[in-house]
Amino acid sequence: MRKNGHLLQLVIFTAFFLLGAQYITAQEKTSKIHIRDLHVRDPYIVADQPSRSYFLYKSAPVKDKQGADASGVVAYRSKDLEYWEGPYVVYATPQDNWIKGAIWAPEVHAYQGKYYLFATLNSDIEWKLQRKDFPKYTFRGTQIFYADNPMGPFLPFEGKLPHTPMDRMALDGTLWIENGTPYMIYCHEWVQIEDGTMELVQLEPDLSKTVGSSLTLFHASSAPWSTGDQHPDGTLTYVTDGCFLHRTKTGKLLMIWSSFKEGSYAIGIAESTTGKVTGPWRQQENPLFDQHGGHGMLFKTFDGRLMLTFHQPNSPGGKERAQIYEVIDTGDTLVLKD
Repeated sequence: MRKNGHLLQLVIFTAFFLLGAQYITAQEKTSKIHIRDLHVRDPYIVADQPSRSYFLYKSAPVKDKQGADASGVVAYRSKDLEYWEGPYVVYATPQDNWIKGAIWAPEVHAYQGKYYLFATLNSDIEWKLQRKDFPKYTFRGTQIFYADNPMGPFLPFEGKLPHTPMDRMALDGTLWIENGTPYMIYCHEWVQIEDGTMELVQLEPDLSKTVGSSLTLFHASSAPWSTGDQHPDGTLTYVTDGCFLHRTKTGKLLMIWSSFKEGSYAIGIAESTTGKVTGPWRQQENPLFDQHGGHGMLFKTFDGRLMLTFHQPNSPGGKERAQIYEVIDTGDTLVLKD
């Protein structure tokens, strides 16, 4: 934290009242901002029942407890999904974390009385010679952190290592619980394998580590709408990004995920033909959204409406904003409400 006459410390505590819990965080320089003015890429919103508040998470540079610069995650809080108060620092990467560079796609899940932050961490260390016209081969992986409430502070498990394999450029891990067993679905980066994949791996009951090897669910090129990207050397690559699962009102298991359709960022839908997370998975023909926006996730409002949020446009540099649409669950698929 910055000094302002004395050293300010981040104090996060939970106050419980007769009508429910309200999470209160002491934090410098918070303000109220309209959703249209809030810059965010890969937005993730939690509708927290105990506090009857919505929390939006985004990555940001922060100060750790010692006052040093760190990569981190901040939260904004809202009662109406329109005006948001923040930012509140909920996570700062420990200086001894194995990967401690830029953070992508933070998301928070409530599970067995705790809250878990899934975050993609990046390193500037190159572990393999870069291919011409490709991004650098650096360490990139999803790591899971835990806290007692949605405002953190989120802490690493022992070892402070990513949950995804160190020899994979992996990103965008998300949580799915099936028959009481926790799983993580994550993306294997196109930079490393050209045709990106969705991967499934089982987690320990406390989410501290993975169990066994991962299972490839599908490749990005399996979607009829995913057209890929042509590189100067003739290589055609396909992106997998932003996976999130949803069980429909008729019991179908769907996954929304992002890739490119004729150069425009889009959100598609995959369906498990067995209703199980292990699949097999087939791709629905048409994307849910294809107007240069993506990395979506779903949540329910406190009055029961199903909502989709994602960033648009897909243009790194400060133009991205969180879009929020109501979604209709038809039982077979998802459609945006007119």
